[in-house]
Amino acid sequence: MKLSITTLTLLAFVGLTACDRPTVVNNPTTPVAVPGPAGATGATGNTGATGSTGNTGNTGNTGNTGSMGSTGATGDTGSTGNTGSTGATGRPGDGTTIIVVPAASAPSK
Repeated sequence: MKLSITTLTLLAFVGLTACDRPTVVNNPTTPVAVPGPAGATGATGNTGATGSTGNTGNTGNTGNTGSMGSTGATGDTGSTGNTGSTGATGRPGDGTTIIVVPAASAPSK
């Protein structure tokens, strides 16, 4: 039994060694840059030039005058009112004359 285990082990070793193994190509790893501490802040840049002002648009046209409306209907003429009663005749005067004096005007300044 010892001989068969040793023989099998030897055959397995020879069989695995004889196989054509692909060549392993080791690609070098790219070094990863580790950022360092932040540097000082740079100076502020100059202010840019002001752009040109755009053109003013044209004034639009004035619209047409609207049509004149129709004249409305004339209303009916009203009825003539009744004539009032004639008043009584006044009594004769007693000879007294009444003079009406106008109000005094405001003084001028």
